[in-house]
Amino acid sequence: MECGIVGLPGVGKTTLFSALIGSSPDAFTTGGMKPNLGVAHIPDPRLQTIASFITTKKIIPATIQLVDIPGVPPGSDPSKLNSFLSHVRKIDAVCHVVRCFDDGGGVNTAKDIDQMESELVLADMVVAESALDKAGRAARTGDADSKTRVAVLEKVTTVLEDGRPIRVIDDWSEKEQGILKSYGMVTAKPVLYVANVGEDDLAGDSDAVQKVRDHATETGAEAVALCAKLEAELAELDEADRTEMLESMGLTEPAVGTMARAIQRLLGLASFYTAGEKEVRAWTIRQGETAPEAAGTIHSDIQRGFIRAECYHVDDLVQHKTEKAIREAGKLRSEGKAYRMQDGDVVHFLFNV
Repeated sequence: MECGIVGLPGVGKTTLFSALIGSSPDAFTTGGMKPNLGVAHIPDPRLQTIASFITTKKIIPATIQLVDIPGVPPGSDPSKLNSFLSHVRKIDAVCHVVRCFDDGGGVNTAKDIDQMESELVLADMVVAESALDKAGRAARTGDADSKTRVAVLEKVTTVLEDGRPIRVIDDWSEKEQGILKSYGMVTAKPVLYVANVGEDDLAGDSDAVQKVRDHATETGAEAVALCAKLEAELAELDEADRTEMLESMGLTEPAVGTMARAIQRLLGLASFYTAGEKEVRAWTIRQGETAPEAAGTIHSDIQRGFIRAECYHVDDLVQHKTEKAIREAGKLRSEGKAYRMQDGDVVHFLFNV
């Protein structure tokens, strides 16, 4: 699954992207219409917790796929806008970067958000009106599926006509969700607003940041505040220097760690862990996936030959200190094929191929 980073030109989007993947901003192209692609590690304190009780040679965090989508200035020609929309339609979630620092021209977060969001709402309106016309004609012949499509599209159109994104609608049935997804509506995707602040507002206490948070709440999204410039500088330091710099600012981790975990939630992902002498590793799965499906993220052979999963939670390890003590306390669970994995499960898969 992929999360796309969007925003108007000059908001610090590519700087943030580089910080998330731990690379220099100079390594990426700007100004064109080709997106930058990268993989970000998800900082996870539970990995260190597990490794503090289970001696291991390597600690491997989970990752997320990121796409830095080129910004389109207001009034751009249709070809650039269409290129932008085509990239947004392919991603699973959106990180919308909003400038909350003053670069000499003032700060107007409401205007900046509206310029981006109005283009997305308009694009969805075009799709919805065309689809509604087609579904309406089919529904008049008595086709039951088309009647359901009409109901979904009418609901969508009402919200879009009001200038609001589709994600504000939260009462879809499972069937309606499937219909909506088939149209690739961009404002139906989950959104994380990233308020990019200056180094004089690292806590995100400004009115500009509060406006971003308020808009996120009103439109069914999430919001975080960070300084992309500072995060990029931290990403280029070695671990010792980074820790020292963070401690000097009274921080425990870079803000991109909080953002990465927010993206994970946005994508509807959960983490489980495998732990042993060779490595302690985090794996991501869709929330609600079964034990065999989780096993398949490690290797298809484990899913194919799945017998059972022996599980316990990270909290059980903290309480009992060793896997032997967890077993003796009756906290080690033996789960079959129907078990739905829980965030924080530590698992040993038993399989035979």
